Amino acid sequence: MKMIINGNHVDSVSGQTMDVFSPASGKLLDTVPKATEQDIDLALQAAEAGQKEWAKVPLHQRASILMRFIDLVERDKESLIQTLCADNGKPISQARVEISNIATAFRAFIERAKHDYGQFIPAGTEPGHEKNLQMVTREPVGIVVCIIPFNFPSNLFCQKVAPALLMGNAALVLPPSGNPLTNLKVTSLLVEAGVTPGAIQCVTAPGPVKQVAVADPRTAFVTITGSTETGITIAETAAKNLTPYALELGGNDPYIVMDDADIDLAVSEIVPGRMINSGQVCSASKRFLIHKAVLEEFTEKAVALVSNLKFGDPSLEDTQVTCLINEAAAKKVEDQVNLTVKQGARIATGGKRNGAFYQPTVLTNVSPSCDIARDMEVFGPVVPIISFRSEEEAIQIANNSIYGLSSCVFTADQKRTYRMAGQLEAGSVIINGSTFLRSFEMPFGGWKQSGVGTEGVMVTFDEMTRRKVITLKNIY
Repeated sequence: MKMIINGNHVDSVSGQTMDVFSPASGKLLDTVPKATEQDIDLALQAAEAGQKEWAKVPLHQRASILMRFIDLVERDKESLIQTLCADNGKPISQARVEISNIATAFRAFIERAKHDYGQFIPAGTEPGHEKNLQMVTREPVGIVVCIIPFNFPSNLFCQKVAPALLMGNAALVLPPSGNPLTNLKVTSLLVEAGVTPGAIQCVTAPGPVKQVAVADPRTAFVTITGSTETGITIAETAAKNLTPYALELGGNDPYIVMDDADIDLAVSEIVPGRMINSGQVCSASKRFLIHKAVLEEFTEKAVALVSNLKFGDPSLEDTQVTCLINEAAAKKVEDQVNLTVKQGARIATGGKRNGAFYQPTVLTNVSPSCDIARDMEVFGPVVPIISFRSEEEAIQIANNSIYGLSSCVFTADQKRTYRMAGQLEAGSVIINGSTFLRSFEMPFGGWKQSGVGTEGVMVTFDEMTRRKVITLKNIY
């Protein structure tokens, strides 16, 4: 498969390629160009010219083109689902949901864009401006570099590319190096739908080459979902040109179960909260804080649930948990679990690795002083159970982390709900549900080292536009 620069499917200038393997089977799926700095430069040149032309397209026409894109996605839906399952290792049932989300996301951004009106500051609002009318408009920033992660390549493509294009920007997509095939196919459909050449491009670049796009002064905005370490590097690079950015980064989200909680509900939410995408989710529930009064019941039921999950081949419709993105990722989870055991925890179920597959695992007897209970983010299907005795202790453990992406509380007490939600240091608080809850509409972003900025239908247009004030002086 080739990358897309200036509306064309092209190889790298160097002629070098990268192999794309199935993480589940190890089978070679395809080869893609290995982009160089020269390829990035060509893409930015095309983006400069393409953005100027795309911005001239009236909004209603941009919206019509993106609606045509939705129709093309529907036409190729099954092919996209199979591609996402194969090159990501995502269970096919979850791949179906993610590809279906493209229509949901693009329609939502289109609806908001067509009703996102400007603002006026009337004459006489403050002394000295009795005769002045001020109009506040928003204009494209220019070239938006969209760095897409491996875990939700389609969902996060939508979150970044749809608002960029609707606001008249050019979107330069830098897909995950190990599994770029879904992004390449979806970008190709945008070209087919009629997006101006150069206004949408997809360049398959290794990590260090992606930094070249971030560092280039032609880049007007960088949006990335990735690890905190990568986000810090992006921020340092972008700062040299004062390039603004939005960073959605890591998390170690607390899952708090109080003594009055519905335990069966709390246990059932482990599946969407921790096991989706085999635990490879930034906002997955990663620290399970359980009140001492219900610890035994919760643990017994959680172990029974997790040990009976359907684990294996991602291509089977009933698979719930499958491989990680590669063997190195599984080895890292294995090392993290082994460290936690050395620090005093016990493996209640799971705990074994086979290649890129790591069993769904429950850890008990996890101390609040363990690395996993504070700043060690485990990107895999692992449930560490930490006990507490009071509301105050739960809040203290939950907030004792460098991360603050999402959080959740299970309780039947409405007053406690608001009290604890107000004290948790996180960008989202979910009540009686897992931390993994994200709509396209909501503002999503983290506190502390979980990120900078937010994205979603409600807020992304603000991030991807520049405000301009046009004053009609002495008009009255």
